[in-house]
Amino acid sequence: MRHYIADLHKYEGQTVELKGWVYNTRSSGKIKFLELRDGTGICQCVYFRGECDQEAFENFKDLSQEMSVKVTGTVRKDNRFENVYEVGANNFEIIGPSPDYPISPKEHGVDFLMNHRHLWLRSKKQHAAIRVRAELIQAIRDFFNGDGFTLVDAPIFTPSACEGTTNLFETKYFDEKAYLSQSGQLYMEAAAAAFGKAYCLGPTFRAEKSKTRRHLIEFWMVEPEVAFNDLYDNMELAEQFVEYIVQRVVKNKKAELEVLERDLEPLLKVKGPFPRVHYKEAVELIKKENPDFVDGNDFGGADETIISSKFDKPVFVHHFPTAIKAFYMKEDPEDSEYCLSVDMLGTEGYGELIGGGQREDDLNVLLNKIQQHGLREEDFSWYLDLRRYGSFPHSGFGLGIERTVAWICGLSHVRETIPFPRMYGRHYP
Repeated sequence: MRHYIADLHKYEGQTVELKGWVYNTRSSGKIKFLELRDGTGICQCVYFRGECDQEAFENFKDLSQEMSVKVTGTVRKDNRFENVYEVGANNFEIIGPSPDYPISPKEHGVDFLMNHRHLWLRSKKQHAAIRVRAELIQAIRDFFNGDGFTLVDAPIFTPSACEGTTNLFETKYFDEKAYLSQSGQLYMEAAAAAFGKAYCLGPTFRAEKSKTRRHLIEFWMVEPEVAFNDLYDNMELAEQFVEYIVQRVVKNKKAELEVLERDLEPLLKVKGPFPRVHYKEAVELIKKENPDFVDGNDFGGADETIISSKFDKPVFVHHFPTAIKAFYMKEDPEDSEYCLSVDMLGTEGYGELIGGGQREDDLNVLLNKIQQHGLREEDFSWYLDLRRYGSFPHSGFGLGIERTVAWICGLSHVRETIPFPRMYGRHYP
């Protein structure tokens, strides 16, 4: 019977068989140590001369980094640490050799590590970050599924733009043009009319020639949409959602966050209510440190950092200028210069985590907006049907998985938050 490292506490005093990869080895006279990893954890396997198979002791020198092996031995408590178990090993069997493993314990450059991303994933910190990502995605699904939302998958191929035409990936769709999805939002608006509360979770694409620490070409988003919710309902939902997913990850993935050396104190403060500031108030905060900022412009990364630095929780910035937001954003009925939009900025300078708002539900206003943005009405005929047949107020938002993982893990770059990142100038491996 095969056993897993994560389950060793169940087998204290018993003989187990482990299969995994050599993480590290070291020797000290009559004792040799093998650090074995199997994906569920890492454990120490101890070989004593005279207590283990003599051949295994003599051949220990043949073990090399990332060689796959089978180890048998007896489970015992490692008294140096709480809830840590090791194996008093009897022998080992080599399953697959690993000569000259390229990622050695020495320092390597980012390009080298990215070219070997398929192997870099085996390292402790990369492994921990992806496990946090997996927990985050499960928490997202549990939150929405537990709140009456229906998962509605949005298409990857789309006939039109959602977030503007300048960063679309165009592809041939038989005899027609199609684009890789920038967002599932428009489709979630249709889903909201059918199900009331809907969400999608999947990959989206932006053809942005950007090499900042916050940008990927292919990234994942979760996008809920709720019928009859206004801007303020939307912020309430986003606040409850972010508090839940952050506290869930902190609770369930403490070991991984410890490997990543993440200070948990800022994350423990991610509990509602979150501060809310109007765009005009945010501009005042920015201008105190960046007098050259032009009122009416969108925020850059440095501007977002200035705003978020004033709070110890995520902060909502709402009512952005209508001119800088997408065609579907509803204007503030009391001041058309601003729209019913909102961004949520993460703490510690991690920038925008959420973007969303209330959608324009008036058919004629939406038709005018499509024309003003230089878009083709025929591309949005199906979308306009949502306003022709039972139009309704509705709102929603999108949360980027990779930026959120970076924030929770305390990582400096989003390239380490997704198993195989796609960035400007890089789509290998």
